[in-house]
Amino acid sequence: MTEQATGTVLVTGASGFVGSAIAATARRAGYTVRVLIRPSSVRTNIDPADDVFVGDLNDPASLPPALDGVRYLVHAAADYRLWARHPGEMERTNVEGTRNLMRAAMSAGTERIVYTSSTATLRPGGNEAGALAPTEAIGTYKRSKVLAERAVEAMIADGLPAVIVHPSTPVGPGDVKPTPTGRIIVEAASGRMPGYVDTGLNLVHVDDVAAGHLAALRRGRIGERYILGGENVLLSQLLADIAALVGRRAPRLRFPRTAIWPVAVVAEALAVISGREPFVSRDALRMAKYRMFFDDRKARAELGYVSRPYREGLADAVAWFRGAGYLT
Repeated sequence: MTEQATGTVLVTGASGFVGSAIAATARRAGYTVRVLIRPSSVRTNIDPADDVFVGDLNDPASLPPALDGVRYLVHAAADYRLWARHPGEMERTNVEGTRNLMRAAMSAGTERIVYTSSTATLRPGGNEAGALAPTEAIGTYKRSKVLAERAVEAMIADGLPAVIVHPSTPVGPGDVKPTPTGRIIVEAASGRMPGYVDTGLNLVHVDDVAAGHLAALRRGRIGERYILGGENVLLSQLLADIAALVGRRAPRLRFPRTAIWPVAVVAEALAVISGREPFVSRDALRMAKYRMFFDDRKARAELGYVSRPYREGLADAVAWFRGAGYLT
């Protein structure tokens, strides 16, 4: 594929964090951008220049119109929560919804597809070779993403022209929901995180992740998987960097996960009543046992992928949250 950006690309999840960054990057690159959003989607991140189609991954009949005349597809939509009152809804969207979209893309003759998976489907500390089995995945979200990835791989074997990318943990502007990581930034910047557990994340600017998607669209090998990562950072360092950005004192208390467990149990019980996602959950604590560090050298070598220092993404995130009124 040449570097010339021609044709229409359909981006799913464009009302969200990563999807909106992909749409903006594709627009700047010269693609005609079409977005698929649900009727209930908040349109804060939707650009007026984009061609908007309303549909739902769980409504197969709504998908062919959005794919009509589309040359490329970037499927970034996902139900990303670390707790759900009705876990089946998450699996339905992430697994069956992905199957529905890929089948529609095959029928439409879509030339090339980038499927947004996650490092949640990989073993911590490794690379693309360390794929998890569904039984190894912690929590509904990770399990659903593993199952969705296996479904896409099976369809690739049947001719689906797809490349799979694994963003690590994006930070930056436009995190409207916000994501679980965005919630950490908001809470820490607002002075509501007195301590931390011993864990770590691979953090990357969301715009670098978006550029990585386009690099995969242009240069990725069909059927291959690529980690789109940044820097491996301890949670304690992340919180210290947030504190420095907002002029607060960095948290110094290090809590064992077992001490947080009762808080998570109570938070989940309250969430069942309120319907609001708890800030801490048992699955999140199970995940925190592992440092979610990853090696993205394959994407750098094959795609020309690059990422800036993660603190630039963090600074952009804090500035955006402040401007949008999330910080107190």
